[in-house]
Amino acid sequence: MAVPARTCGASRPGPARTALPWPRRGPRPGVRSPASGSPRLLLLFLPPLLLLPLLAAPGASAYSFPQQHTMQHWARRLEQEIDGVMRIFGGVQQLQEIYKDNRNLFEVQENEPQKLVEKVAGDIESLLDRKVQALKRLADAAENFQKAHRWQDNIKEEDIVYYDAKADAELDDPESEDVERGSKASTLRLDFIEDSNFKNKVNYSYTAVQIPTDIYKGSTIILNELNWTEALENVFTENRRQDPTLLWQVFGSATGVTRYYPATPWRAPKKIDLYDVRRRPWYIQGASSPKDMVIIVDVSGSVSGLTLKLMKTSVCEMLDTLSDDDYVNVASFNEKAQPVSCFTHLVQANVRNKKVFKEAVQGMVAKGTTGYKAGFEYAFDQLQNSNITRANCNKMIMMFTDGGEDRVQDVFEKYNWPNRTVRVFTFSVGQHNYDVTPLQWMACANKGYYFEIPSIGAIRINTQEYLDVLGRPMVLAGKAAKQVQWTNVYEDALGLGLVVTGTLPVFNLTQDGPGEKKNQLILGVMGIDVALNDIKRLTPNYTLGANGYVFAIDLNGYVLLHPNLKPQVSQTTNFREPVTLDFLDAELEDENKEEIRRSMIDGNKGHKQIRTLLKSLDERYIDEVMRNYTWVPIRSTNYSLGLVLPPYSTFYLQANLSDQILQVKLPISKLKDFEFLLPSSFESEGHVFIAPREYCKDLNASDNNTEFLRNFIELMEKVTPDSKQCNNFLLHNLILDTGITQQLVERVWRDQDLNTYSLLAVFAATDGGITRVFPNKAAEDWTENPEPFNASFYRRSLDNRGYVFKPPPQDALLRPLELENDTVGILVSTAVELNLGGRTLRPAVVGVKLDLEAWAEKFKVLASNRTHQDQPQKQCGPNSHCEMDCEVNNEDLLCVLIDDGGFLVLSNQNHQWDQVGRFFSEVDANLMLALYNNSFYTRKESYDYQAACAPQPPGNLGAAPRGIFVPTIADFLNLAWWTSAAAWSLFQQLLYGLIYHSWFQADPAEAEGNPEARESSCVMKQTQYYFGSVNASYNAIIDCGNCSRLFHAQRLTNTNLLFVVAEKPLCSQCEAGRLLQKETHCPADGPEQCELVQRPRYRRGPHICFDYNATEDTSDCGRGASFPPSLGVLVSLQLLLLLGLPPRPQPQVHAHASHRP
Repeated sequence: MAVPARTCGASRPGPARTALPWPRRGPRPGVRSPASGSPRLLLLFLPPLLLLPLLAAPGASAYSFPQQHTMQHWARRLEQEIDGVMRIFGGVQQLQEIYKDNRNLFEVQENEPQKLVEKVAGDIESLLDRKVQALKRLADAAENFQKAHRWQDNIKEEDIVYYDAKADAELDDPESEDVERGSKASTLRLDFIEDSNFKNKVNYSYTAVQIPTDIYKGSTIILNELNWTEALENVFTENRRQDPTLLWQVFGSATGVTRYYPATPWRAPKKIDLYDVRRRPWYIQGASSPKDMVIIVDVSGSVSGLTLKLMKTSVCEMLDTLSDDDYVNVASFNEKAQPVSCFTHLVQANVRNKKVFKEAVQGMVAKGTTGYKAGFEYAFDQLQNSNITRANCNKMIMMFTDGGEDRVQDVFEKYNWPNRTVRVFTFSVGQHNYDVTPLQWMACANKGYYFEIPSIGAIRINTQEYLDVLGRPMVLAGKAAKQVQWTNVYEDALGLGLVVTGTLPVFNLTQDGPGEKKNQLILGVMGIDVALNDIKRLTPNYTLGANGYVFAIDLNGYVLLHPNLKPQVSQTTNFREPVTLDFLDAELEDENKEEIRRSMIDGNKGHKQIRTLLKSLDERYIDEVMRNYTWVPIRSTNYSLGLVLPPYSTFYLQANLSDQILQVKLPISKLKDFEFLLPSSFESEGHVFIAPREYCKDLNASDNNTEFLRNFIELMEKVTPDSKQCNNFLLHNLILDTGITQQLVERVWRDQDLNTYSLLAVFAATDGGITRVFPNKAAEDWTENPEPFNASFYRRSLDNRGYVFKPPPQDALLRPLELENDTVGILVSTAVELNLGGRTLRPAVVGVKLDLEAWAEKFKVLASNRTHQDQPQKQCGPNSHCEMDCEVNNEDLLCVLIDDGGFLVLSNQNHQWDQVGRFFSEVDANLMLALYNNSFYTRKESYDYQAACAPQPPGNLGAAPRGIFVPTIADFLNLAWWTSAAAWSLFQQLLYGLIYHSWFQADPAEAEGNPEARESSCVMKQTQYYFGSVNASYNAIIDCGNCSRLFHAQRLTNTNLLFVVAEKPLCSQCEAGRLLQKETHCPADGPEQCELVQRPRYRRGPHICFDYNATEDTSDCGRGASFPPSLGVLVSLQLLLLLGLPPRPQPQVHAHASHRP
């Protein structure tokens, strides 16, 4: 259904009316369950006049359904009552007068969008530029240190002294082999101090080293790497001296070693640590240019069960080496080649597309004969397709096979020779006796590399080393390739939260000898983190109002900054996935925003006012709003910055406390209005909640507002009004609003009897951060956010004219409200608009809290033939003809007020009081469907790509219980730790071959925490409803055979309410479709990915590409397998291990493909 225009539930306000006082009711009636069963809908629309002579409802022979003019009269009475109460107690006009009376205490400032966004963009550019200079110093120093380093073949562990970041965790682990191995002499023990900037304990005098679990620390390559990188410590320290705001400075080596500064203990997971810097998003992005990759997998009949499983796992690991700047497709082949998924061409290697591939790969089945020609022709055709979006850089084919004799030279001659623009990487998978010469030849003849994956232990290392080959043109390009790149947003592995990282490749500048070609290996990547919170601090905080904000996006359209960027899965559960939220998914997508996004990606400036849909903070409502978008590029980066302002936030108030007050050199607590913040004043002036903002540097934060207020008051006893440690804008505005809201109590609230009008509370909230609730006892039941800018009622009131009703939210699965024990309130709020010298702004929201039960009774009377509650009910004689009303005929007539989101607000049915706040389809499914089908409501569906879902119950893959020991990845590695470097390389072949299945069933991330408690990222489908195109009263029939229902619906002027009167259903023989509003999990990760890739969103890749250099030496193109051990040796080794030989150093796995002199 197309999204129709709507009027935000607002109309021009009527004349002043006086509300009728209504005494509160006595004891609450009992709660009974609603009637069960709902008829299926068949809509038959009739003109209003034809509905009037219809027969009276069964069971009410003396009564007929009320006529339209009667129900319109009830609606006017409801409108008058609401307006009267709000005029008396809301205090909008009085608060406007209070602001005008205190005009000398504040100034009206203007937000100038273009100047604001340019200033913030400049500040961000300066911040990042300082990090760039530090990066360049580090990269230059690293290249010089490595060039000057002399390779040592006989280097030993005891020769190297460094801080092993995982050492403390290993010592604390009683099962760790390092506790007993006695080789800690080379490892430093450091003292740490808590540092709030890092959210961690750090030591500024040393660097820390992290080495992946599957790499042997004592290998010659690793020890030499540790030796020369030690000199980086001084550069790290000097960088921090020049820029104390620097966070983590990291060198990720191509050997897998990570050296970072300052030193801090590694955040060790509960099980095995699988962190490898070479698989982090920032390393991948910095180590090579973007890639166009086609993966082809041999699924011929010769591929045995184990080999096929190794291939599936290898493909998944290969996909994890790709970033959002890369494009990929995966195909299987035997006699023919076909894509494994629904993707028929290269697609962006984003998280969701890679998930589709990984799931599809698991369905591959081996059959037929090997046909390399079919596989390679398919891959080359994919790479030659120029009609799709792709990286247009580093074209490559990755072939996984168990072996074969065909070299398919004719295919290479046709598609790739003589220019060899496509690299071919071949992977021999499994343990077999096939001749691997053809596979080696394919790789060497096409500028690629040949790898062997005999077992599960070789997968991770061999599926990432192709990056070294891709790095060759970058190294040979020299300074031209030394380009700083800024990453997408991702979770920092050391606990900083969301960060972006500036990366710079580090090249090997050594030569084998005089006159020889220079080395073409990449040494690694240098990175410096910038926390998103540090960038946010450069943006305006509170001058933009509750609904104004700053955002930034990158060349992929992913948000770097946005108030809706709130990933739910933390790095403690899964830090492997980058945080990629598209701007069009962070907001509700429309054509205007697509245009804005494209302009920002292209690096243009712009400004546009648009009407758009906005999801409420609590994600229950949709509002149609006006917004001004202004954007500029952030120079020297790939980012673009945007500013969003509603028209009413063009101006804002800035407190200008008089000179007389500021000249008082006394603590702020002595200021005139400060006394109204003290709890001692709450009984007479109402309870005050203050927004938990950073008013002063020394103010202790607290989630408990009472404690935060106490901390604030204690600090104000010491701070003078002009203190440099405090934010004067925030502090003075808070004190100004304290006084203004106190005057509202004095002029309006204090002399009124709330009980007479069935009110539980009155309240006011302000931009300055004050929420005043009167009377004081009402604060006990106040559940709204003390920060007005984070309160849904506050933000919606600013965007909607008139009175906004907000029933208490209820989850249908939770226990219903117990009216006998709880007083349930309904919030009604409206914005206070000021016009000061032609400048319009909305600095506050006021409202009341209705007593649900009392107003439900009042609602019955207002929608009846009585004028007030004390008047006797009108009786209809047996021979007279009367219209039903919502009070006398509540057994036959359903009368409800529903808000603009479709949630029940009031009902004349006592048994529905405990359902107030529920989506109305859960209360009366067929009536809600009729309202939707008659365009009273419009539906909006969207997807939340940042959700976290509980783990799915395990599939029935194995029938045996875990009572019998079945090794997992963690068990293997623990066992491996007890072996020597030499023994491990042999022993893994036997163990992986014997019990491989437990590896393939385990998610690698499970080794990083408790899999039972681990959440994972998922996609949730959200559905909201909002008022449709119908704005007048309307009558209709819900017809289900002999089970018809009349209903009348009408919008209430100046509110967000719909008044509905309907006959109660008398039969349930046909079922109605139920509209769903609750958030639901999307098992397929959101909208159909196969359809989405056919209309990809606009993006731009990095502007540089290094994939070719004429001087590249391609002679190093692969290696053969290590010697195959005999079964006797393996069995003997296992027996020796079981006898408990003394433990030796950690297992050795190849650290890198090439020797590094």
